[in-house]
Amino acid sequence: MLDPFGRRISYLRVSVTDRCDLRCVYCMAEDMTFLPKAQVLDLEELERLCAAFISLGVEKIRLTGGEPLVRKNVMSLIRNLGGRIGPGGLEELTITTNGTQLTKMAGDLYASGVRRLNVSMDTLDPVVFKDITRWGKLEPTLDGIFAAKAAGLAVKINAVALKGVNEHEYDRMIAWCGEHGFDLTLIETMPMGEISGDRTDQYLPLSLVRSRIRQNWTLEESDYRTGGPARYFRVKETGGRIGFITPMTHNFCESCNRVRLTCTGTLYMCLGQDDAADLRAPLRDPGVSDDDLKEIILNAIARKPKGHDFVIDRRHKRPAVARHMSVTGG
Repeated sequence: MLDPFGRRISYLRVSVTDRCDLRCVYCMAEDMTFLPKAQVLDLEELERLCAAFISLGVEKIRLTGGEPLVRKNVMSLIRNLGGRIGPGGLEELTITTNGTQLTKMAGDLYASGVRRLNVSMDTLDPVVFKDITRWGKLEPTLDGIFAAKAAGLAVKINAVALKGVNEHEYDRMIAWCGEHGFDLTLIETMPMGEISGDRTDQYLPLSLVRSRIRQNWTLEESDYRTGGPARYFRVKETGGRIGFITPMTHNFCESCNRVRLTCTGTLYMCLGQDDAADLRAPLRDPGVSDDDLKEIILNAIARKPKGHDFVIDRRHKRPAVARHMSVTGG
């Protein structure tokens, strides 16, 4: 699949649910109204759409949420998609999770073909963790991370950079990740969905963070890539990797290779644009074949924009897009 700018679309992010067991301040409103069940695709429908994308050249699928592992019976979807890893199918099936369910599910994830996880954890301070997640406890996430490591899964820690909240912790997190063999990625907050706070109070440019980190750590250039937007460096002192995802200070649109499918069957060609294609209606139409579905997908890819229009400053109080990050799946 090629978009209008010649970029090959090989990466599909699939939000399997908008629900989560946490309420992170940059991702959700505190009192979220979740989708009614009738609007959410069942697991068989999600698998059918994933199969269509795989046949069109998608090589990597990342399951997201909300929190994907709270979806009932989600392991059946993971096992079935894991069965598509191999020649002519997927190269990789990965998951982004908050880690709370990993003590129960890490072994099954590995057995299903998953080899790598992103775990969202913005702090190592239990008090700050509770503040960011509104009610979460750090210990279940830490237990889940180490359960994943014990099961043989490679773990990358994702941390959203939040001004005045966790910016004093990056040295500690780099050292901790280096000690335990985890990669670390820092992410700029993005203007998606109405939240209770002011995003100009949250926003911390990673150009500033990187210069601060270099005061204590040696960051060596790296050509390591995972297929996503992070730019990675090797931390000389630990031997570990640190990545930076910078949609605000330096967008990565020129190399975008991905599209996003929500749990309602809406396909977003760009995280930061509202244009979308409805795949649920044709999916549920008995007269629409798999070939018809693929044609609809290709028509949507042909509308993929060149890039997003994210802006965070005092003049732009409203989010760039109305939907919350938890709806799109990041």
